[in-house]
Amino acid sequence: MRYLKGLCFGLLLLLTQVTLAQETLSFDQYIEWVRFYHPVARQADINLRFGEQELRMARGGFDPKLFGNYDNKQFNGTEYYDKREGGISVPTMAGVELKGVFEQNRGTFLNAERTVPSNGLIAAGASVNLGQGLLIDQRRATLRQAEIYKDLTQSERQLFLNDLYVDATSAYWFWSASYQNLKILEESVELAQIRFEAVKESFVQGDLPAIDTVEAYTQVMNRIYRFQSAQIDFVDASQSLSTFLWDEEGQPLNLIEGIFPQDVLAPLELDYDQAALRGLVANHPVIRITDFELASLDIERRWKAEQLKPVVKVNYNFLTETVGQFNEAPFFENNYKWGVTIMTPIFLRKERGGLGLTKAKIDFKQNDRDLKFLQLQAKLEAEINNFRTLGDQLGVFNANIVGLESLLEGEQIRFQIGESSLFLINAREVSVLDGRLILNDLAAKRKIAYAKMLNAAGIGFDE
Repeated sequence: MRYLKGLCFGLLLLLTQVTLAQETLSFDQYIEWVRFYHPVARQADINLRFGEQELRMARGGFDPKLFGNYDNKQFNGTEYYDKREGGISVPTMAGVELKGVFEQNRGTFLNAERTVPSNGLIAAGASVNLGQGLLIDQRRATLRQAEIYKDLTQSERQLFLNDLYVDATSAYWFWSASYQNLKILEESVELAQIRFEAVKESFVQGDLPAIDTVEAYTQVMNRIYRFQSAQIDFVDASQSLSTFLWDEEGQPLNLIEGIFPQDVLAPLELDYDQAALRGLVANHPVIRITDFELASLDIERRWKAEQLKPVVKVNYNFLTETVGQFNEAPFFENNYKWGVTIMTPIFLRKERGGLGLTKAKIDFKQNDRDLKFLQLQAKLEAEINNFRTLGDQLGVFNANIVGLESLLEGEQIRFQIGESSLFLINAREVSVLDGRLILNDLAAKRKIAYAKMLNAAGIGFDE
């Protein structure tokens, strides 16, 4: 029986927690939902695929290639030639291209240099760049740039998520502040209506003049107007928040009635270390992206500089009728074919211009990086100061509200003993009301300022 009681209590507690979760959308629940299901978060993850596929394409430059060629000519009953060739070429990271070819040719008018044994001829060799392309070539440059781009997409993803975090945080706390303001103004309307009825009754009994009923009535109308404005603000904030809510299928969600935010005045752990945040600026996604762009330009500079060298390409092929003969003869003794290709422009104007242009791009990008770094540092300092100032203002206004509530309480006591007026009480109430509204707005701004401070340092969602 004790076990059943404990089980029932546990189920009741669980149901209570679920009900509360359905009624209150906490900031942590909301921000986690945004992180996983918002389209921008999905796009940030998709962005990584760009780098992966770019790298795959670059690696394709080193894929072995099969090739084949068949050429035949028949005329007036004569076979002029029948040429067959097939093979494989294998590029390597060392800049050496390996090649294997099998050719079989025959025909009455076959070119003498194409004559091979009747069973065909096998050639196996390599092409080596001894000048341009020895240290780096187009394939290796493209592959290295693709690797850099893959890393760059990681930083772009983080940048997307950081900006999403700030936007989503702003929407939530504005929604929370507008809801708390709505509740305060709703209470103020109820209080004004109760006072109006009490003043009316006092007037009927002859205790208060008619002008006091007018004063009480105008306060009711004024507060109804402010409450209606707050309703508009809350609906607008709710609609803005809905744009950040999406389901697992990528469909937009709408807030349903009965779902409310957590109190904007509720304390949150906003711990931060100024020195640590300042140290993070050097690793900001914007800086990392610029560094990757500089690294890519440096690869381009190396390839442009390589093009100033002359093309010196050596080709060597060992020839044999059967595969088993490859080990029978040393290089340049028998059964081989080799050659050298040398080429270079006379003035190198195109190559020098290309290298100069790339160097100019690097200088431009480096200056841009230095400027961005200073701007990010200045932005972080401004956000730190803004967050600190809002915290101070929040403390000041908390103390101010305590004082305003004390004044209101004192004014009510004076009114009860006939030493004050309804006008003064209304004035004191309006001051307290305005103070509470400002306090909610300050609390929202401070929480948003915290998110902006993290964003300025280059962080956002917890990964």
